[in-house]
Amino acid sequence: MCDVWYLLLVHVIFTLIVCSICVSLDNGGWATDESSILAFEGPCNIEVRDASQLSQEEFIKRYAHQSPVVVKGATDNRNFHQICSKDELIRNHGTKKIRLSSANTYSYEKRDVSLKYYIEKVMKPQTLTMLGNETFYWFGDNNYTEWEDVFNRYKPPPYKLPFMTGAYSFGVADAGTGVPFHFHGPGFGEVIYGRKRWFLYPPEKTPSFHPNRTTLQWLFEDYPNLHPDDKPIECTINQGEIIYFPDRWWHATLNIDKSVFISTFLG
Repeated sequence: MCDVWYLLLVHVIFTLIVCSICVSLDNGGWATDESSILAFEGPCNIEVRDASQLSQEEFIKRYAHQSPVVVKGATDNRNFHQICSKDELIRNHGTKKIRLSSANTYSYEKRDVSLKYYIEKVMKPQTLTMLGNETFYWFGDNNYTEWEDVFNRYKPPPYKLPFMTGAYSFGVADAGTGVPFHFHGPGFGEVIYGRKRWFLYPPEKTPSFHPNRTTLQWLFEDYPNLHPDDKPIECTINQGEIIYFPDRWWHATLNIDKSVFISTFLG
C-alpha cells in the first residue's frame, strides 16, 4: 500500500512540474519551428533589475539619461498576453489593415495588408540570404483609432521621464527578423511572446553595419569579427521583461522566435 501511495505522489509531483513548465512556455499559439531558428541568445552585459527593488527615483538617477536597463516584473500584462494570442488577434483584428516596413536602415518603403493576410501569407522566418529591402514585417505604424481597444488593455512600464509621454508601437514578426541599427528618443521595449535579442551602442559610438544587411546577417557576418572594444552592449529579453534605452542610443533587434512585442516611445 505504501508503494502505491508513493507512486501516486510521484505522479502528482511530476504532473505539477510538467504543467508549470507548460504554463511558463506558453507561446500563445505563436509556435516556432525549431529548424527555422537561426539566431540564438547571447551574453547579457546590461544590468538586470527586479522592479520591486527599482524605484522611480533610482530609475531617474541611474538609468534615465545614462544607460540601458532590463527590468523584470515591472507590469502584470497577463490579460494583454491573452488578447495577443494568435487566434485572438486573427479573430478580433484579422481584417484590419496594417502597415509593413522594410527591414533596412535608409528605406521608407511600406506595404499595407490585412493582419490575417500578413500572418498567413507574408510572415515567415528570416534567412541568411534575404536582404533588408526584401524583408517586410510589422513593427509599428499602428492606427491608434483602430487599435485603441488593444492599447487600452496594455499596462505600460511604471517608470516615467519628466515632461514626456509615451506612444505605443505594436508588432508581430517571425524568427530571425529584426530592426537594423538606428536611433531615436528614449523608450521601453516589452516582449509579449517569444524572445528578442537587443544590441546597443551609446550615442558617441556609431556601430559598423551595412544599411541593407539584416540584423541576422550582421550577427553571423560582422559580430564574430568585432574587436572586444567594439562589441555592443546586449541582452536577450524574454516574455514579460522590458528593456529601457536612453535618448539617441543606437540599437538593433533580433527576434529569436516568432515574437509579439510592444514598445513605448517617449517624447
